[in-house]
Amino acid sequence: MTTNAPGTDTAEAAWQELLGSNQVSAELVAAAYAEPRLRQLFPWIGMWELHFSRCTEHRWTWDVPYIGPTAAGPDHTGPYYVEGPSRTQKIGRADTAQEAVAMVVERLPSNCGPAFNGTPEELAEHERRQR
Repeated sequence: MTTNAPGTDTAEAAWQELLGSNQVSAELVAAAYAEPRLRQLFPWIGMWELHFSRCTEHRWTWDVPYIGPTAAGPDHTGPYYVEGPSRTQKIGRADTAQEAVAMVVERLPSNCGPAFNGTPEELAEHERRQR
């Protein structure tokens, strides 16, 4: 499915599915979706954590911080932890979903634009060609 076009439609479809699910805190998903810079990324869930990818196809990117609940479960409404982009990088704790979202936005990569329609490898190749 690889094209050079932004994956805006694919990312939006993923957000809409996530907004209607119970895989992660509804409060957290709503706060992240309300932030335009995060809404343009592809959202994915792992271990009740909300992750953001710069591409739309699996394996996804791991260059954006992510948010998780301090207590496991999709009904949890804070506090949250913010980590990443790697699992060894602890950023901090946030009492609200909005605070957690702000912590992620402050740390977005400089090249963070609309999600790329493709895999991380295809995104990297696309970025190399753009230089």
